[in-house]
Amino acid sequence: MPTLDATLDDAPLSRFHTRAIVTAGMGFFTDAYDLFIIGTATTLIAKQWNLSSSETGLVNSITLISAFVGAFIFGRIADVLGRKKVYGLEAALMVGGAVASAFAPDLIWLLIFRFILGIGVGGDYPMSAVLMSEFSNRTNRGKLVGLVFSMQALGTVSGYIAGLALLGAGVPEGIAWRLLLGLGAIPAAAVILLRRRMPESPRYLARVEGRAAEAAAAVTTFSGGTLTAESGSNGSGVRLSLWAFLSNRRYLMILLGTAGSWFLFDYAYYGNSVSAPLIVSGVLGTTASKDLVHVLALQLIVFTIAAVPGYFLAAYTMDRIGHRRLQLIGFPLMGLAFLLIGVIPGITSAIGPFLILFGMSYFFAEFGPNTTTFVLPGEVFPTSARTTGHGISAGFAKVGAFLGVYLLPIIKDHFSTAGAMRLFALFSLGGMLLTLLVPEGARRSLDELSPEDVVASAEQIVAVSTSPEPAGVGEGSPAPSA
Repeated sequence: MPTLDATLDDAPLSRFHTRAIVTAGMGFFTDAYDLFIIGTATTLIAKQWNLSSSETGLVNSITLISAFVGAFIFGRIADVLGRKKVYGLEAALMVGGAVASAFAPDLIWLLIFRFILGIGVGGDYPMSAVLMSEFSNRTNRGKLVGLVFSMQALGTVSGYIAGLALLGAGVPEGIAWRLLLGLGAIPAAAVILLRRRMPESPRYLARVEGRAAEAAAAVTTFSGGTLTAESGSNGSGVRLSLWAFLSNRRYLMILLGTAGSWFLFDYAYYGNSVSAPLIVSGVLGTTASKDLVHVLALQLIVFTIAAVPGYFLAAYTMDRIGHRRLQLIGFPLMGLAFLLIGVIPGITSAIGPFLILFGMSYFFAEFGPNTTTFVLPGEVFPTSARTTGHGISAGFAKVGAFLGVYLLPIIKDHFSTAGAMRLFALFSLGGMLLTLLVPEGARRSLDELSPEDVVASAEQIVAVSTSPEPAGVGEGSPAPSA
């Protein structure tokens, strides 16, 4: 009978993978809705509460900065106490934050409630990615985790549709933005129900807690008996301390690559996406509050045509192309679109050409770093530090997103939309260079990517991790085993 890791690595795609995608993906659907709907809501809030551009930027971005806190805290807790203990807790914060935001009486309370919401959103990033990664097989891991991330597309589209439905139906603007924010509680509540039925990660049970027999039983139960693994004997688990993780040169360089490239990407992407109503309305020569339905419809069309295919194309091709390689392809092409918008004279006043380039930036963001920056941190760190590494990466990414969203209205006022796009292009180049620090994960088992994960003690982990890193592998090439 095969071992637990071999069973999971070689398992054919089946219904239990679909269940894991839905369970993890609903969390990310909620994350996306909550993060991107605020750009539409603040267009209405700014008019009702007479917000300045800096106050508008703060409302748009406060959830992103608190997501840094949530990603780091929940990411570490999930490695110390287990994935299952965090499954629904971050979703509960999203439910409470969404409902409370809908009833916010003024700017201060709205900022407080959105901050709470952001802690839950940040905590869900490492949970959604690692949950799926640890249930995946080696051949299709990029596809499966990518499909979880593709729920961001559905969450974003749902936000646009909700805005169009409410405003198109004539709902007063002062009520519409409250409904838009409150609707985020519905999918978050579904996450709580789904994840209560999800078992603890078998890899975590076996590797970290030393409960191999229970892990094997969990695989059999969750797969409905289609998968069976050698139970082995329970023993002492292997844990990597936070200090050992952060002080290890190999992990630190990989973390610089995952967190740094994601930080630069999110600065450009969230500045571009959350503030899209501001950008598009500026190109159209109207105020978004005056013609928000028109602006939302145009955004929905561009996003659906340009971005949505990119999400799913990335998920279905990255295991063949390579996870890191796809990121190296997407960054420069996305940056090129930003650069062309920034340097072609008069492009921001020519609606057709602008929307083509704007859509191109969306496509190569999704078919590239937006998807891969989510996938890579969930596979390149050992089990006992996997959600920690992903949480730190996602947390720093959200700091970049915060800066991009908060500063965009100010940069746009001082340097125009073209100036902001030139800066986005520069950050894309930096993201591509930092990607070179991350190992290729396509078609490699989690143990091959993190060989330190299979030794007997934390002291041995530190010793092994200082040895030279195996040479990078190409598409489909086997990695050397530790």
